[in-house]
Amino acid sequence: MQTISLNKPNLPEPPTFASAEEERLHRKQRLAAAFRLFSRFGFNEGVAGHITARDPEYPDCFWVNSFGMHFSLIRVSDLILVNQQGEVIEGDRPINQAAFAIHSQVHTARPDVVAAAHAHSLYGKSWSSLGRLLDPLTQDACSFYEDHSLFDDYTGVVLQPEEGKRIAKTLGDNKAIILKNHGLLTVGHSVDEAAWWFITMERSCQAQLLAEGAGKPVPIQHEYAHLAHSQVGSHFMGWFSFQPLYEMIVRQEPDLLE
Repeated sequence: MQTISLNKPNLPEPPTFASAEEERLHRKQRLAAAFRLFSRFGFNEGVAGHITARDPEYPDCFWVNSFGMHFSLIRVSDLILVNQQGEVIEGDRPINQAAFAIHSQVHTARPDVVAAAHAHSLYGKSWSSLGRLLDPLTQDACSFYEDHSLFDDYTGVVLQPEEGKRIAKTLGDNKAIILKNHGLLTVGHSVDEAAWWFITMERSCQAQLLAEGAGKPVPIQHEYAHLAHSQVGSHFMGWFSFQPLYEMIVRQEPDLLE
């Protein structure tokens, strides 16, 4: 009889691929699913928001949503491929210039980053107006303990690559950045990871706003916040935490794979 060690659970691993074409399709499927989930969680705000996935064969290009298409409608076939000059090289829809200005610089500065996610979510943008980093108030918030940055110089809609460079520099090696008076941006070694960090960071903003509205919350001590970060904030846990959401949204909205 097979036994499963509690110390080494029989968990799935991120997939490997036999070809760039296979990996490209996988990333695009995850990307379309992430948009559907962002819509499900209410992260839409007009035409704002974008998630990008680096192309596995042409790493200086990335897949992104077209400008002005509702997250809830996005399918694999609706994604567009953009190069480092901001030119659409696959697809016939326009690109959000803010998406290019920010994401092109993040992908350039962080070769390890496969995906980046940004949206004007309610609690993320509310928290961003305070100009503060998140505190380690909960186990989930510890995913970002000493692993997120604050960009505290809002100068309007980001339309120039130079502004994107400043954001990328402030992000550094972290998994997330709070853009003051703007919102959240998260990155990951997979689309799954970047999307999950955004979802749970938005909820962590909500939790801290609620806690501070109710009283004076007590943060987790440094030693234990650091430990929790190693347990819940790894690349693997970011990827793994997204898998139930992916399975749910594909089963409920299978057209996203078209």
